[in-house]
Amino acid sequence: MLGPKKGKEPKIKLTKESYQKARGLFSYLKPYRVMFIIGWIFLVISSISMILFPYLMGQLIGSSGAKASSMEDSMSLLNVDNVNSVVMMLFLLFGIQSVFSYFRVVIFTNVTENTLRDIRKSAFERLIYMPMDFFNQNKVGELTSRISADISQVQETLRTTIAEFFRQVITIIGSIILLLFISWKLALIMVATVPVMAIIAVFFGRFIKKLSKQAQDFSAESNSIVEEALMGISNVKSFTNELFILGKYQKSIDEIRALNVKSGMWRGLFVSFIIFCMTGAIVFIVGQGVLMTQGANPELTVKEFSAFMLYTIMMVASVGSVPDLYAGIQKAIGASENIMKIIQQSSEKDLHLGSQKPTLSGKVHFENTCFSYPQRADIEVLKGITFTANSNETIALVGSSGAGKSTISSLLLNYYSVSEGAILFDDVNCKDIDTEYLRSHMAIVPQEVILFAGTIQDNIEFGRPGANAEDVELAAKQANALEFINSFPEGMKTQVGDRGIQLSGGQKQRIAIARAILKNPTILILDEATSALDSESERLVQDALDKLMIGRTSFVIAHRLSTIRKANKILVLNQGLIAESGTHEELIQLKGLYANLVELQGVESESIS
Repeated sequence: MLGPKKGKEPKIKLTKESYQKARGLFSYLKPYRVMFIIGWIFLVISSISMILFPYLMGQLIGSSGAKASSMEDSMSLLNVDNVNSVVMMLFLLFGIQSVFSYFRVVIFTNVTENTLRDIRKSAFERLIYMPMDFFNQNKVGELTSRISADISQVQETLRTTIAEFFRQVITIIGSIILLLFISWKLALIMVATVPVMAIIAVFFGRFIKKLSKQAQDFSAESNSIVEEALMGISNVKSFTNELFILGKYQKSIDEIRALNVKSGMWRGLFVSFIIFCMTGAIVFIVGQGVLMTQGANPELTVKEFSAFMLYTIMMVASVGSVPDLYAGIQKAIGASENIMKIIQQSSEKDLHLGSQKPTLSGKVHFENTCFSYPQRADIEVLKGITFTANSNETIALVGSSGAGKSTISSLLLNYYSVSEGAILFDDVNCKDIDTEYLRSHMAIVPQEVILFAGTIQDNIEFGRPGANAEDVELAAKQANALEFINSFPEGMKTQVGDRGIQLSGGQKQRIAIARAILKNPTILILDEATSALDSESERLVQDALDKLMIGRTSFVIAHRLSTIRKANKILVLNQGLIAESGTHEELIQLKGLYANLVELQGVESESIS
């Protein structure tokens, strides 16, 4: 699973594979590498130009002192005669810095946004093509967090953090070189502190990454709690479980807070340690530098000492900012790893390799089909069932809950691969058929209809995107939905609300039927489509379903046996096996499981014969 499991958190190990997965994200930069390289050139130029600032300021500060000696003039990198010249050079330097910084920011922003657009598209494309078992293992809230929170973390890093990190590195390296040039004795004192800080920063960065990744995981879990609670808000309220849900959410966000506070404490400790060490080093260097400017033959001039101190301050500031920048990069690596887990997982396109596109008439044959869900491989749901549905026949599936009825509909749609045996469509194994092509010939009307936020027309048109308004209206009419649609002031343009919450169950069912009619499938699956409706809604929906089933191979899963009386064949499932098979009349005469179910429901024999 992508998200954290409940209970004790496993330790997050930073392996070579973790970094390789994170680096895979940078492959999305390749289409924009030319602009990215140009941005880095601007970054290097602006960083190098800024390194000249302390030298010029040292000349400016030192110009008020004694006249430079011939040794000082020989060491000068630039010929500076007076204050005005220095000021002009400083303004020129700031101008160059501003121009190159502007283009660097613009280029990095454009490259970042283009890259993240591609990453978002790739991640979402991978998600919607994931096999159904993937969604059985992962919560929707955690997956949406990966697309939003984790990509936002990567966005900030690509846009500014990486560039700023390397700018500070360039500044540190350049400052060290110039410090050595000005006074190698003082420079060695300063440089002696850098390796220690660097080693500490590496270990600190690894530790921060662990905490950050854990916090991101808990954040994803808290998002899933919110999403599930809001999606099932009616259940939450009806069971008065608001406090229970709040308790779960509170526990999750407390864990996020604890991790982030812990991260902040360690970061604060590290920054304090850096400040203490660096300021102590500066005090010591200032003392040594002052001594070196004293005497008849000073080792340093005032200009050199001023430049040295400004370079020291610049380097200290850069070193001080590196840990936070490095920690930000570590956070992005953790976020990138999560995103790449999605992108690099096998999708249906990778798992279902069938490429045939045979002419499908609706004939379906289950041949000794066995199946177990991947997460429950030890429990066999279907135990070698065999049956045939001929073209335009209606096959009814009945049986107790867990008998395997919905599993058969999932296998028809090729959501899962069978464990043993085969499913044949017009004598072609479903494994050899292109999955998208196969599903394009099917439609399902489920018990719990999910509508998308948008208009009624949008939801019906989902059956065949791009269909014209006349076809959409005709489908609604055939589904007995046009009357109630026209009763709304906005008609087809009526907003259905989140998941269709503004419509009744019967209205949603008829829109789902209209959607199926518009698709014009060869094979139709009705998964208890009328079981949750009142009598009037059931009558309208059943009438629409009867029209929809004409000329199609239909698989009807039903608890209400009165709705399947006209089925060509009724399969009675019991514990993963076909216990009985035949027409309604034949099964009544058997006086077996089906006859008992009919008796229990109180269905009169003559009313369904």
